[in-house]
Amino acid sequence: MNKLIFVNLPVTDLARSVAFYEAVGATMNPMFSDETAACMVFSDTIHAMLLTHEKFSSFTDRAIPDAHKTAQVLICVSEDSREGVDGVIARAGSAGGQADPNPKQDYGFMYGRSYADPDGHIWEIMWMDPEAAAQGPEAFVAQMGGA
Repeated sequence: MNKLIFVNLPVTDLARSVAFYEAVGATMNPMFSDETAACMVFSDTIHAMLLTHEKFSSFTDRAIPDAHKTAQVLICVSEDSREGVDGVIARAGSAGGQADPNPKQDYGFMYGRSYADPDGHIWEIMWMDPEAAAQGPEAFVAQMGGA
């Protein structure tokens, strides 16, 4: 079995968050969802568990920070193309998220943008040229005649 990742996110309005994540391309797995949590599936190995604050607090004694004001993590997911990156950001903005809360990154061989969900959690969406990924970015840039 492949290793799976489940990113646990506290949310203030579960229904709103489910609708948002469906708009950016995730699907809800009803087997692992109820009135306190929703399992949002991005791929066979990437999942986001959206948890009400009460449910999230049952896993930790630490305070839930306001993600609109603080950052604990930046979650990064790849896309197959630059256009795919732009598409996710456009859907996030249209669905009530904030497009590009962090500056765009364009290094030629790598392109990235970000969005904040309605609760302020930041997701980075990136594409890397497959050849650059295979060689390593420095080797790719050198091969292309860059610095």
